[in-house]
Amino acid sequence: MFNGYFSPNTARTFQCKRMLVCSVLLALTLPISSLVFANESIDQLEGINQQAVTTMITKADSYRIQPGAAKVVSLVKLYKSNTLDKTRLYNVYSRPNRESLVVFKSAVETGQKMLMIEDNYWLLMPKSRRPIRITPMQKLLGEASVGDISTLTWSEDYQGEWVKSTIIKTLNGAEVTTHQLKLTAKTKGASYQTIDLWLNANNDFPIKAELYLRSGKMAKQAWFTQGLREGATSVVAMTLLDKIQPNKKTIIEYQAISRQTLEDKYYNPAYLSRNSVSEL
Repeated sequence: MFNGYFSPNTARTFQCKRMLVCSVLLALTLPISSLVFANESIDQLEGINQQAVTTMITKADSYRIQPGAAKVVSLVKLYKSNTLDKTRLYNVYSRPNRESLVVFKSAVETGQKMLMIEDNYWLLMPKSRRPIRITPMQKLLGEASVGDISTLTWSEDYQGEWVKSTIIKTLNGAEVTTHQLKLTAKTKGASYQTIDLWLNANNDFPIKAELYLRSGKMAKQAWFTQGLREGATSVVAMTLLDKIQPNKKTIIEYQAISRQTLEDKYYNPAYLSRNSVSEL
């Protein structure tokens, strides 16, 4: 008859069963908690959350473009079968809010200008008073287009997402550990609909980009050359490869970048159509 008292043997048996049940429960919960912590660690390590991706893209932009208003002297070289075929020189004046003025400086293009204001592009010819509407894919030389020269920013024009960490080989055969990102255009004036972008995993320096049209076709492949400008790590050149004609390549050299602000009138197509800006 039960009287509220356990014999020593019964008490020991009950205690053993209690310990066994606790051990089973602990064993069941440990893998789950470990998996949660492991996934959190992987997320932090690989930077797949949106905030980390945004930071990476902004930093990658900083190697290419100076903040604020700037002048970029860009020399474009077209190579055929590794032999230099043509060169063109452009002075690019950019300022915030996606505005750029490109002044053509080569003798064969004297007097030509290109203006970008947000999603709108105009080409201005020296003997015409009417600005010509163009697209960012308008070719300048070789694979270099208006959009490539006018220094569009990835952080302003694209939404990024993390794809994976991967090791890629550069053009000179060096292996680099990278973060692969997928960029999707969020503005109508973006040169490419999507960009597959590989950033150095150590410092987010851009290594390679594959540039796709709205049709899904890859337009070109870009490789970025690292160098020093005023003691700071910078993109000093971009190599564009023609995937249809592999014997052709275009190199854009960023010869000089300086802080320079132009008056508002220079970002007005009506003013540019009536006035020479050869002094710029």
